[in-house]
Amino acid sequence: MPTVRRFGIVDVALREVAWIRRDKVALLLVIVIPLIAFAILAATFSNAVIRDLRVDVVDQDRTKTSETFVQAISAAPGVTVARRSSDLNGAMHAVRSGEAIATVYIPENLERDIAGGRRPQVVVFFNKQFFTPGNVASSSLQAALSAAIADLPAGPHTAAFTLGPLVVEQYVLTNPALNYAQFLLRAILPTVLHIVIAISAGYAVGSEFGSRNMREWLATAGDSMLIALVGKLAPYFGIFLVMMAVGLGIIHGIFEIPFRGDPVLVATGACLLIIAYLSLGALLQLLVRNLAFGLSLTGIICSPAFGFAGVGFPVLAMNTFSRAWGAMLPLRWYIQILFDQAARGVSAADSAEPFMMLGGLAVIYFNLTWLTLRFVARHPRPKPVESPEQYRSEGRIGIVRAFTDEYGRIIRNRMAFGLIVMAPIVYGVFYPQPYLGQLIKDIPIAVVDDDSSDVSRTIIQAVNADEAVKVLLRPTTLAEAQAALARREVFGILGIPAGTERDILKGDQTRLPAYVDSAYFLLYNRTLQGIQEGVGAVTADLAARSARSNGSLYRAALVQSSPVEILNQPLFNPTGGYGSYIVPAAFLLILQQTRLMGSASVAGMAYEQGGRSARRRRGTVAAVIGQSLVHLLLALPGLALFLIVLPRAYGFSASDHVLDLIVLAIPFILSVSLLGQFVGNWFKRGETAVLLFVAISLPIFFLVGVAWPLEAIPPMLRTASLILPSTFGIDGLVRVNQMGATLTDVWKDWMGLWVLTGVYAVLAIASSRIAAGWRVPDAR
Repeated sequence: MPTVRRFGIVDVALREVAWIRRDKVALLLVIVIPLIAFAILAATFSNAVIRDLRVDVVDQDRTKTSETFVQAISAAPGVTVARRSSDLNGAMHAVRSGEAIATVYIPENLERDIAGGRRPQVVVFFNKQFFTPGNVASSSLQAALSAAIADLPAGPHTAAFTLGPLVVEQYVLTNPALNYAQFLLRAILPTVLHIVIAISAGYAVGSEFGSRNMREWLATAGDSMLIALVGKLAPYFGIFLVMMAVGLGIIHGIFEIPFRGDPVLVATGACLLIIAYLSLGALLQLLVRNLAFGLSLTGIICSPAFGFAGVGFPVLAMNTFSRAWGAMLPLRWYIQILFDQAARGVSAADSAEPFMMLGGLAVIYFNLTWLTLRFVARHPRPKPVESPEQYRSEGRIGIVRAFTDEYGRIIRNRMAFGLIVMAPIVYGVFYPQPYLGQLIKDIPIAVVDDDSSDVSRTIIQAVNADEAVKVLLRPTTLAEAQAALARREVFGILGIPAGTERDILKGDQTRLPAYVDSAYFLLYNRTLQGIQEGVGAVTADLAARSARSNGSLYRAALVQSSPVEILNQPLFNPTGGYGSYIVPAAFLLILQQTRLMGSASVAGMAYEQGGRSARRRRGTVAAVIGQSLVHLLLALPGLALFLIVLPRAYGFSASDHVLDLIVLAIPFILSVSLLGQFVGNWFKRGETAVLLFVAISLPIFFLVGVAWPLEAIPPMLRTASLILPSTFGIDGLVRVNQMGATLTDVWKDWMGLWVLTGVYAVLAIASSRIAAGWRVPDAR
């Protein structure tokens, strides 16, 4: 009796699993790349608390008192005194060159002025362009100096009565240890994975239009579009669900970060996230029916999604476009569910809105993909017949011919042209959008006023007047305020206890509890800053009473409260704009990744069209030089856009040292080009570079030292990162363009880039000859 073949989801899924096992790139993409990215990120954030940031001290006083201050700084866990410059010029050079993240300036006659009641200033200059390291160093230095000031011998005491001071007592909610792994790593792991999910689905579907057979795929499903789609995506759903579990295991197992919420809700959200991005990746391929172009669109949508998710820069401070675009990204809602449940531990009801949004997007994207597949099946396009480029084997390849051949390939090929020429323009407009607000203003807070006095009303008015916060709610109980905090209606609570005015009038210190949510660090810091500034203004007014702000009585009151003033002076990014910090460094990473993928893609296409002979001819010294010069030439518009035009258009700081920028940028682009030629010599298809490199941008960014301090990165990983041009290039170019450094200040970065250029030139030449001599199996 003949066997009746049954068509179903299992048949399609088994076909897909067999393809994944055969296709080495697919196997690398769905398993190896996520695990490598997870390992790099886990190692990067293994020191969850930042310590031993290098600082410089300029001690112009050189007395016993100033030495006490220096010892206090040395004893602080967050910083270490790495230099003792003799003047501020030397200290500024240290900060610009990266030898120190901050400088403490102790003025001449400090001890004498303290004894004379003149309230001298100790100034903390910190690098605000390197946002997280600079802020941590500033906080550590301020805490150390405040402790040293508090231990100073009491000065002459006046017999006049003084009102009691107000002190903000901090209660850090969600992440009391301010653990950066709990904050950043929890968000970054699913962010990396969502890129891999979308790219994998795109590769699986897009390959059916090229190297595979779409008719066979649909026939295996019995021409049921629903079965074909579910069966194809099912293996990836299972793989990435395991990867999600691995990510959560890293956070809650290896790092031992507590999970406070509903695990079923988070697991369901993870499933919806995977479905949504599998559907989105497949949808883009079905719409364009071109693997390379579809992968490029997927990268453009998914790569900047971290910024629109509201982790680094909060959604409430974004412009209208960024909020609307972020609302269409499933990652935005999954991150909110993850933070609400895993970190904040709110009730499931308080996560209903993001859960419904995530579920709705998953349903919409899946149904759009299904409907598009039905349309594509009914209206198939004939496969385009491309005449492969003929690689001439006769004659000697010189630099000029290699240059013209490479230039022609890039201009004629849509994927290479898009990566090398068009991508910087698209990213230049799209990527900065969520950060253009720069500063977070009017963060909603609640005030629980149990005193109902003139003083309490003054405190509320002063806090509400600060630009960072606004008093949105005035609940009568702390429980009501906490419920509003759980619902994200407010992000901080200020309590004014009963008897506050009475205690102040008695001359007693009065503590005002401030409950601030630290799930999102930027929101936490800004909210606390606004509360402290408002309360501090009231404290100063109470201490001075009716004295004029520029009068001697006012100054005497300040001296009585603190004999030394600590002045925090941010450098290079004085307003603390988040976009001014993140975008210039991200632009350079985008420049590296697009050129790396473009250069490697051209090498892969050369093998695809001309075989081993084409690869061998691309590996001559003259060919490598000519190809590198083309990549450098085509990079110039992107460099000008990212380093000169867009920083000024967006209002970021930018240097006039254009010559220094050019001298530093040349080896950066050349080293990236040669790295791309080296790795591209092992690829058999042009799209392989996009598949393998698009998801690793975020892990690379945190190895540079701009967003995460080098002192917190394990030495082995820090050493390994030196093989990447971005490690030297981003550091050097940001210091020159945003911090006003000269080439002399960043000569180590410049030399490092030239070393990489030489090493990768040798490897590009050698690898082309080795790879051309091997019979590489058909692994794309």
